[in-house]
Amino acid sequence: MSTSRYTLAELCITQCAEVWRDAGEVLATGFGVVPRLGAGLATLTFSPDLMMTDGEAYLLAEPVALGPRAARAAKVEGWMPYSRTFDLLWQGRRHALVGPVQVDRYGQMNISLVGDYARPKAAILGVRGLAGNSISHPNSMFVPNHSPRVFVSGEVDMVCSAGYNPARWPEGKVPESLVIGRVITNLGVLDFGGKDHAPRLLSVHPGVSVAEVIEATGFPLECAAEIPVTPAPTDEQLALIRERLDPQDLRATAFKGNPPGDRTSSA
Repeated sequence: MSTSRYTLAELCITQCAEVWRDAGEVLATGFGVVPRLGAGLATLTFSPDLMMTDGEAYLLAEPVALGPRAARAAKVEGWMPYSRTFDLLWQGRRHALVGPVQVDRYGQMNISLVGDYARPKAAILGVRGLAGNSISHPNSMFVPNHSPRVFVSGEVDMVCSAGYNPARWPEGKVPESLVIGRVITNLGVLDFGGKDHAPRLLSVHPGVSVAEVIEATGFPLECAAEIPVTPAPTDEQLALIRERLDPQDLRATAFKGNPPGDRTSSA
């Protein structure tokens, strides 16, 4: 149990780490500061067999701190070029934590554009490799702004990843091998473990109500009679985040104003 105050970023980092709990020897890929720190925290605590890269071409023995390369002491234990990365990807030995701009009730993600395809309001990354990745290995999500604009009422504006929508699969059969993990947001934690892969609410962050999460979600959520509160980071986790993984506090940029993780403590 934590005896320290913690930020929303630190709370989300610990929940991102849970994505890789007991994952075994798989490649952990976290896109962005919070997911990256989550992968590092998982490696240093309950999932020591995770494989991590430096983002370029080397496999690391342990995670390195965020910040300038000169300040990081990387312990390289192998060569990890794209060819080897794709070997792991196609074998399903990777779990990525990505940041979509839209998500729908089927778990389909959009990282490409907002609006009509012919005349988009905003063009973003493009589909890139998300389609093949989502079919080949598990993917989870980090959404820093939980709102109906992200968790949309219909399908996402452009379907960039495989999801649990039967209409998008031949003969309406979603393959059993498809795995969409957890969704960590600034309000709580979700997954697609409901009936027929329906989205469901797993926990709400301290000081957040279930009603707030439901109102901020454009599609229905399965909710148990009692929804637990997201556990606070432990003192050990906070020490690893602050002293080992992110001593320069780059995580403070994850949310505007770097708010506390427990809303009740700032009331």
